[in-house]
Amino acid sequence: MAAAAPGSALRRLYLSAYNWVVFFGWAQVLCYAASALLETGHEAVYAAVERPLQFAQTAAFMEILHSILGFVRSPISTTLPQITGRLYITWGILWSFREAQSHILVTSLIISWSITEIIRYSFFGMKETFGFAPYWLLWLRYSTFLVFYPIGLLSEVGLIFVAIPSMKSSWKCRLMMPNKWNFSFDYRYELALTMALYVPGFPYLFRYMVAKRKKVLSARKTA
Repeated sequence: MAAAAPGSALRRLYLSAYNWVVFFGWAQVLCYAASALLETGHEAVYAAVERPLQFAQTAAFMEILHSILGFVRSPISTTLPQITGRLYITWGILWSFREAQSHILVTSLIISWSITEIIRYSFFGMKETFGFAPYWLLWLRYSTFLVFYPIGLLSEVGLIFVAIPSMKSSWKCRLMMPNKWNFSFDYRYELALTMALYVPGFPYLFRYMVAKRKKVLSARKTA
């Protein structure tokens, strides 16, 4: 067997390190969330996970670059909306509006996100590090989204609605004319656009993942 090219070996080393680092970030998020939920209640979940959540979710921005550069096979058409949508919720909603931070939907969001990502990053970490992943992990990777993706999406939409009253009353979300930039911005219009994108976005991404699940699991069974 021919030796792997230096560039290929470096790519695998980088992707292996990336996946395991982010895996441990999400594992920390889940542990902190469970501890806060059991000890204090859902009101304390966001405060407990804020820093590791921001790290783990923001690190996912690199996956857009991975897709563009061809480091992974995931198409940019599915990677971009999923990553940017989560970044919007992490920074544009949870970090920006305190009223949303203590809502019970934060708990369902964090649990669905963290379990999904722990499975996903451990799966790709195993593949990059060892060249394979066990079937049970493959099955979890391509099956748990059937439950957690809808839960996560409903939690995201719900938290956006929770933040709407603060958007209406807060001037920090608006830039009115006249100003030195000769530019106006109202966060509520951006919110309306985001909500509109959920309508075609969810069916598109869900159908893509269902088709991917069928293809991957069928190929593994016949291998």
